Amino acid sequence: MLSDRKKLILRAIVEAHIKLGEPVGSKYLTQEMGIAYSSATIRNEMAELEELGYLEKPHTSAGRIPSELGYRFYVDTLVSQYDTKTKEAGELKKLLSFKMSEIDKILDNATKVASAMTNYTALSLRPRMSSVTIKKYEVVYLDSRSYLIIMIAQATESVKTKRVNISFDITPEDVLSLSKVLNLNLSGVSVDGINIHLMMSMNAQLKELVSSDMQMAEELVSITVKSIYEAMNELGSDIKFEGVNRLLEYPEYKNLDKLQKMISTIENKEDIIRAVSTIDQSDDDTKIFIGSENMVKIMDDSTLIYKNLKLNGKTIGAIGIIGPCRMDYSKVLSTIDQLSEEISKLSDLNALPSAKNEESDEQK
Repeated sequence: MLSDRKKLILRAIVEAHIKLGEPVGSKYLTQEMGIAYSSATIRNEMAELEELGYLEKPHTSAGRIPSELGYRFYVDTLVSQYDTKTKEAGELKKLLSFKMSEIDKILDNATKVASAMTNYTALSLRPRMSSVTIKKYEVVYLDSRSYLIIMIAQATESVKTKRVNISFDITPEDVLSLSKVLNLNLSGVSVDGINIHLMMSMNAQLKELVSSDMQMAEELVSITVKSIYEAMNELGSDIKFEGVNRLLEYPEYKNLDKLQKMISTIENKEDIIRAVSTIDQSDDDTKIFIGSENMVKIMDDSTLIYKNLKLNGKTIGAIGIIGPCRMDYSKVLSTIDQLSEEISKLSDLNALPSAKNEESDEQK
């Protein structure tokens, strides 16, 4: 546990670094941030925070910058809500003019508003798993504890592969049997069509074919279906970005090679889709991935903040913000929360006209 004084100083350093983008010294904290302690006391506390791993000291500077741990502690315990200005609140209210049938338009506009309000790169993800089906499955034996699932999408003919590692032994014959069962039961079937009855049928079929322990058949089906579900999620998701050029405004992305790799990752989409697709669609919490917490390697000095959006209790997509680790967390979190809240209100507002129309029809 950090003392109140350490928390005060850590918070001031994070917020000063977010604003300046430079190492923060004790003099700045006393003169500009209003910290009512002597410079010597602040320097001692900064040194202790550095020893604890919350701050880092660049070799060329006497000041400190927050570490990933410092940002994480700030986000989890210190960040305060950003007061939305009247103009910004008006931008959010514009979302209410769209109808429920215009989900894509809602998400596009939400992404634009999020990027404009935060001055970071925004993304929106549309889950379209229900429309994705696999035309053909092929399972390739790799070794006794791993195999590769190759899936060819029905409509686009795009190919998706998924390596599966297991904790028990299988044979090439088992893998061939699994391939037969998948094609027999799952070809042309969407995610919505994969249910417990279908999986029980697959279990029974595989038990008759496999040479491995019979009890392993159920686990093999379960692991395989989960991997297929993840792959269909990635195939079906459509991700869009807004404000990619805003990355240029931050010194963290001034390195040309780093910037090109980041832009290439955004343009290719696949790595980011794979990363955000692992987040449970039923989870209402805002997710924050700081630096090395990101699954995408090139984002190891960036922060991704991500939240599922719901309408009528159903997840219609998600919105996220990408920026440097020294992101204005309170503003970003507040913006995403308010966008989510305004979009959720659409269900109530659009349900009323529908109910009135039904009443009117009955009266006629």
